Amino acid sequence: MAQRSDIESHLATLLEVSRFRDYGPNGLQVEGKPEVRKLVSGVTASLALIEAAIAAGADAILVHHGLFWKGQDGRVTGWMKARLERLLAHQVNLYAYHLPLDAHGELGNNAQLGLRLGWVADGRFSDQALGFIGTLAEAASAQELGALVHERLARRPTVVPGDGRPIRRVAWCTGGAQGRFEAAIEAGADLYLTGEISEPQTHLARETGVAFIACGHHASERYGAPAVAAHVAQTFGIDHEFIEVDNPA
Repeated sequence: MAQRSDIESHLATLLEVSRFRDYGPNGLQVEGKPEVRKLVSGVTASLALIEAAIAAGADAILVHHGLFWKGQDGRVTGWMKARLERLLAHQVNLYAYHLPLDAHGELGNNAQLGLRLGWVADGRFSDQALGFIGTLAEAASAQELGALVHERLARRPTVVPGDGRPIRRVAWCTGGAQGRFEAAIEAGADLYLTGEISEPQTHLARETGVAFIACGHHASERYGAPAVAAHVAQTFGIDHEFIEVDNPA
């Protein structure tokens, strides 16, 4: 058993929450029971995850995408009411960590995605050092790395091969980080991988020669939350379960 407040304090230190400028609050977003015996992790605080966590007997949920974001409508109606209603009725704590969970050097989304792809970072790039960059042990083509992503993530990626150069320096940043492509190019990448692609990235890849891979927002961010939650469970001696809610994005 662990105290709700002790978990939050531990995570604030572990993930260096105070150093990030973020799009929403990091930490405890919904207060539930003061004592936590079982922690469920997931990617997004959707109604499906909340209901599955309740069915699993969770006292707390840890996610990457929480409920509250800057600029959103603050009224508690519709889907927001439905999610909060379930959490409050069952006194389930909700912890959410956005950019801090992306950036952690061992347990974060970028580190965990790199682990699954066999990519080791030797540097950082972009705003708040969110992007990871490293050198492959052996050069590969963009198509070969796209096939690797497909195999390891079970998701067929979008591959824009650039000028077809051998790929040695790879940069990556999970989620909707297509806007960091130019920073990856400036950092010396031969290929940049992220979750999403927008219209401009195809032209940038063709014009600069740097390859671009989009592997899916959800697909790229399935690994950080369970890694952090498993660490919390081990630290405090509580149960942990990761619940996957499928998402084609």
